[in-house]
Amino acid sequence: MTFSVYIVACADATLYTGVATDVARRVDEHNGRTPAGGRSKRGARYTAARRPVALVYQLQVGSRADAGREEARLKSLSRAEKLKLIGQGYCGGEHDTGSGRDTGG
Repeated sequence: MTFSVYIVACADATLYTGVATDVARRVDEHNGRTPAGGRSKRGARYTAARRPVALVYQLQVGSRADAGREEARLKSLSRAEKLKLIGQGYCGGEHDTGSGRDTGG
């Protein structure tokens, strides 16, 4: 099974970092949707109040342990470092992340 570490930009310009096996499904869950178009309550509590979210970074890793280590590394980065990383591996559409706020998560 392949795992990915991802960062989403929230509507309030904060960043949220997580791990998933299916990032597209997980982003839909963060936005309160299911793949079938229904409503999902499986998104993180943090992102539920900051919708919509947009995928801005994704990195595929080999194992759950590797994903956990990479997630911890990303969460330890400053907001400026995260934005630089996002600029190098950007995978979404245009999204303003200029508020200067970061949850660390």
